Amino acid sequence: MNQQKQNKLIVIGGPTASGKTSLAISLAQHFNTEILSADSRQCYNELNIGVAKPSHEELNAATHHFINSHSIQDEVTAGTFMRYGLQKLEEIFAKKDTAICVGGTGLYINALCNGMDDIPAVDADIRNQIELEYKKQGLEWLQDELKKTDLEYYEAIDANNPMRLLRGLIFYKSHGQSILKFKSNKQIKRSFDIEYYAIHMERDILYKRINKRVDIMMNDGLLKEAEGLLKHSQMKALQTVGYKELFAHLSGDMLLEKAIDKIKQHTRNYAKRQLTWFKNQGDFTLLVADKIETHLKFTNRNN
Repeated sequence: MNQQKQNKLIVIGGPTASGKTSLAISLAQHFNTEILSADSRQCYNELNIGVAKPSHEELNAATHHFINSHSIQDEVTAGTFMRYGLQKLEEIFAKKDTAICVGGTGLYINALCNGMDDIPAVDADIRNQIELEYKKQGLEWLQDELKKTDLEYYEAIDANNPMRLLRGLIFYKSHGQSILKFKSNKQIKRSFDIEYYAIHMERDILYKRINKRVDIMMNDGLLKEAEGLLKHSQMKALQTVGYKELFAHLSGDMLLEKAIDKIKQHTRNYAKRQLTWFKNQGDFTLLVADKIETHLKFTNRNN
């Protein structure tokens, strides 16, 4: 009797602008399956150009999930993605043996594949108070407050990411201890096999691709998109590269040329962190960008 074939999730990670989308579509077409996006920004229906969302042609080339699935009004977290993703994978595996997950948000990928610790909820009044104070006093105040309150967590995160800073400070103020105390690092064994791949690209080449992409975004109407979202500029979903810089310009605080340069700089910084994260994950096979087909041997893989 033949043993039942185990379902498989193929994860494609890597930095922004490295070509993950086209690779995922090629794989989805090869396996005649569907794609789960692990991108923390492309899920928002209102954000398009600034998050490098797949084009209509790309979305039509393969079924995508977690694209345009939420509103900027929604609270979307790694836990949100994990629950959404596991449900979608269950639906896909009911029809197919293989599914594709693609994205550059390492926290989301890790939650989907390895699970998350059961973190207690925070106090809503404390959260509202700290978020209001952050809006009044800005990023530097937030950095200083977390550094004084929870130095260990501060040193473990990207100190320029206000969402991470807020999460750590709000949690500590709610529970009197660091959120790190609740992280067990225990991995959950999923019911499907997982193959991990990450696109690796030489930094200078990647940076040129990022700079070019930002120029294309501006030509495609990113400034107009940001202008239409200006009234929502204080929302969490919009505290992100590509929008916050243009909000500063639209508010009269920054020249447009400087805002564009800042978008490029901040995107390069983010890509550098992504490269480091994926490189340091022991489960990921690094794929040299111009030799991906050789590595994966798409045409020789069985469905």
